[in-house]
Amino acid sequence: MIFSDLIKNRYLIKVLIYRDIQTKYKGSVLGLLWSLLIPLVLLLVYTFVFSVIFQARWGKSEGSRVEFALILFAGLIVFNFFSECLNRAPGIVLGNVNYVKKVVFPIEVLGVVTVGSALFNFFVSFLVWLLVYFIFFGIPHLTVLLIPFYIIPLSFFVLGCVWIFSAVGVYLRDISQFVGILTTIFMFLSPIFYPIEALPARFQKVIYINPLSYYIEAFREIVYWGKVPGLMLSLYAFAFSFVFFLLSFVFFKKMKKGFADVL
Repeated sequence: MIFSDLIKNRYLIKVLIYRDIQTKYKGSVLGLLWSLLIPLVLLLVYTFVFSVIFQARWGKSEGSRVEFALILFAGLIVFNFFSECLNRAPGIVLGNVNYVKKVVFPIEVLGVVTVGSALFNFFVSFLVWLLVYFIFFGIPHLTVLLIPFYIIPLSFFVLGCVWIFSAVGVYLRDISQFVGILTTIFMFLSPIFYPIEALPARFQKVIYINPLSYYIEAFREIVYWGKVPGLMLSLYAFAFSFVFFLLSFVFFKKMKKGFADVL
């Protein structure tokens, strides 16, 4: 049912995603060029702060500053995709009250639009990453072709989070403040600024309780190290994301019955 609904509304989703992306840069001088400049500037800033000021290295590696920047930014690309969606989630339904009042409008597509718009930024940032990698190290590993198989379960997980927080946000307006704190917690409890191997042995398995940990590590292995993530861990992550996605959809469908009354 869920996939048939999304397929049925695919044209509506496509139009809304395009409009959402266009609205972000509407009226600005550089327009969509900002989507390229922002990740490039962030990459330069993180490189300077962590590798020049703090003289940081990735684990025991003696790699160059560029290598450190690429490893760090790869993790940030995944986290920024997650945080962008999560931070927008509480206001998705609240900001589209006119759609809620329309009985025929499928409210659940608003979450899909949010994730689709964030995926655009994800791929633009990834293109910047690939460009820098190509300039300094040459042709990327063939494992980058595995990215679609990685993006699908990640998007399932993120969309599930968006549906949950957007539904709760209608009834509990304080959730937007909580989400800001939650994303900060996720940032420091995810292996973005440090490798999992740098943690004490007893914490290395515990950190995988955070679903983002797998996706950040897997993304780095695919695009930078040229490795295929472990099969069992990948299957577990994919299964978890899919089940979470389905349960979140059911939760949203039940909660949306009262949206019109609250709004």
